[in-house]
Amino acid sequence: MKTPVLIEAFRQVAAHKFSLTDSVTIHTNFMSIVDSSSYSLDSTADSETDLYRRVGTKMTIRDLLYRMITRSSNLATNTIIGIVGAPNVNATMRSLGANDIQVLRGVEDTKAFKKGLNNTTTAYDLMLIMEHIVRKDVVSEAACDDMIRILLDQYFKGVIAGKLPPDVKVASKSGSIDGIHHDSGIVFLRDGRKYVVVLLSRGIASQEASIETLANVSRIIYDHVESN
Repeated sequence: MKTPVLIEAFRQVAAHKFSLTDSVTIHTNFMSIVDSSSYSLDSTADSETDLYRRVGTKMTIRDLLYRMITRSSNLATNTIIGIVGAPNVNATMRSLGANDIQVLRGVEDTKAFKKGLNNTTTAYDLMLIMEHIVRKDVVSEAACDDMIRILLDQYFKGVIAGKLPPDVKVASKSGSIDGIHHDSGIVFLRDGRKYVVVLLSRGIASQEASIETLANVSRIIYDHVESN
C-alpha cells in the first residue's frame, strides 16, 4: 500500500498542494480511524528505526517518502498519509484503474485492525500502477523518473532482485507481515527492455522460505523474458 501513497504524494506535489522540500515535524502519535483516539508507533515494530531518534525535529517530505519506500518505514508512511489523506490515495488509484487497492489508514491502528478495517492490495492492481510508473504516464514523466529513482534504492531486495544478476536493475517495493510476503516492481534488462513483476504470498510461516520461493519464481520469469 505504500506505492499508492507515493504516487498520491507526487500527484499532490504536481497540484502545488505542497513541495517535496517542505518540512514536517516528526511525531509518533496518530489518530485511529475508528474513534479518533490516539495511538503510538514503536520503533521495535518498524523496519526503520532512525526516524524515531528524530522525533521533535523537522524532515522534508522527500526524505520521508524515501524512507517509506526504501526502508518501508511505518512512521514515515503514517506521516505521509496524514498529509495526503487516505481517501485521496484511493481516488487516484481508481483513476488509474486500480479498483481493489484500499488504503484506509496508517500502520499499527490496532482498533481498526480488530474491526477488519485494513489496507488491502491485489497483484493486478500493483501491476497496473507499476506499469503506469514505468510508462511514465502517471502525474508526469519527471515525477515517474523520480519515483523510479526511489524504488531503485530499495533496501529489501531479497525477492524480485534476490536471484537476478547483480547488474540487472530492479525498482521495487516489498512488504510483509506475519505469514504474508509481497514484492512488486520493475526489472530493467541489460538490453533496454523492461517488465513489471508482482509476487504475493500468503500462509507461509517461514519468511525465509517465502523469500526463497518467490525469488526462485522471479528468476524463472527473468530467464524466460531474457531468452525471448
